[in-house]
Order: sequence, then structure tokens, then C-alpha cells
Amino acid sequence: MTTDHVRAILSEFEGGTIGRRDAEARILDLVRRAPFEDLGFARVDHHRGVRQDCPEIVFGAGKTPAQTAAIAERIVANGDTLIVTRTGPDAFEAVRAVVPDAQFHSAARIITRRAVAEPTGRGIVLVVAAGTSDLPVAEEARVAAEALGNRVDTVYDAGVAGLHRLLVERERLDAARVVIAVAGMEGALPSVIGGLIRAPVIAVPTSIGYGASFGGLSALLGMLNSCATGVAVVNIDNGLGAAAMASLINHLK
Repeated sequence: MTTDHVRAILSEFEGGTIGRRDAEARILDLVRRAPFEDLGFARVDHHRGVRQDCPEIVFGAGKTPAQTAAIAERIVANGDTLIVTRTGPDAFEAVRAVVPDAQFHSAARIITRRAVAEPTGRGIVLVVAAGTSDLPVAEEARVAAEALGNRVDTVYDAGVAGLHRLLVERERLDAARVVIAVAGMEGALPSVIGGLIRAPVIAVPTSIGYGASFGGLSALLGMLNSCATGVAVVNIDNGLGAAAMASLINHLK
């Protein structure tokens, strides 16, 4: 059950397509459904969309293809958007057997199936990646943000080592309602963007870099110490977390 399901029923009632009793019955049917479904190895949270305006997102790492497929089938059967992160081709083949129209995004390592085709976010989520090596995390953010109902634009390979590559994209930066800035190494990119625009910047440190980057810790600490206002930071390599936060901001009325 999602808020979109309830809104659709109310819209039909307001438009005269269905009567009051039918509307009540359909809404009660949604409410009566169990808030979660116990599969033995997983409890699928069917009411998360109502509580948080974001469906349950499946972390694929550590799950068998059969487990991933079983969870995916129940999410789709409930009418929710399917997002499985950190997954691979074997899991996708298992999911596609029960959700034939699911899609696999190899660069992002994500399986998706959108419940609503048209974007519902108010503006544009812009994903900016410092370097090509950051693309797996940037693509995770892009694909997840699109699946969550947002229009997404991307600017890739625009790190501070060649600042002119970023500055030529000023119009796209200014047009964004939220920016996701993905960078490894010293992690300076979000601070630069945060000093140029008024939109919130969600910084994503990546584990890209040489020895003293400490697997992304240097970028994380640099971003946490940003002197630019309006910069928030998620965990190392957490493109999904950045996408979820950006989507919540972009859906604010």
C-alpha cells in the first residue's frame, strides 16, 4: 500500500468514476492488508510507502538469487516500486522469472521495476561525479533516484582537478532542486558546488583513491568538514542513501 494507491481511489471518487461505498471498500481493503509479510527468511514491509513515502528497498548483497526473487515478487504483487541494490546477473535472472518486466542496470548493480511510470518529483535531481572511477556509485544514485519518481540529470567527470569542466555546467547546477555530489580522493567537489548554488547538496564520499584515502575515509572527513552551507553527507559509497534523501527533498510540497 502506498499513498499513491489511496490518492488514486480518492481521485476516482471525486471524478464520479466510483461511488462512496466502492471507495470505502477499496481503501479498507488496503488498510486491512498485513503491514508486513513474513516469508520466513524476510519480513517484507508493505506499509513503508505509507509511513515514509518511499518503498522498502532491498539490499541484495548477501542474499541468494532465490531469496531476492521471492522478496521482489511480493513487493511487486503489492503494487510497489521494486529496487534491489548491490546485486548481480544471477539474482536478476531469478527475479526476471517472477517479475518479467524488471530491469537490470549493470553499472549501478541495481534491479528496478517502477510502479508509476511518470516522475512525481517537483524538480530535477542532478548527479555530479568527480571522476569516471566514481561512476558505479553515481549510477547507483541516478538509477535509484529515477526509480523513486524523479527527473534526473547527470554531469560526470567534473572534479576539481579540472574545475573548468564543472563551471561550464553552471546552468544545469542552477536548475537543480537537489544536487548529489559524488567524489573520492580528497572529496572537495561537494564544497565547491555548495559554494556556487542555493540548492541542497548531498555529498557522497567514495572509496576511490590511493593509500592515504583510507578507503574513502579521507573524502568522508573532508565532506563532513565542508565550510559551504547546505551540504549534507551520507556514508561511503552510499549512492542509494543519497538518492533516497534527494527524492524526499524533491517531493516536498
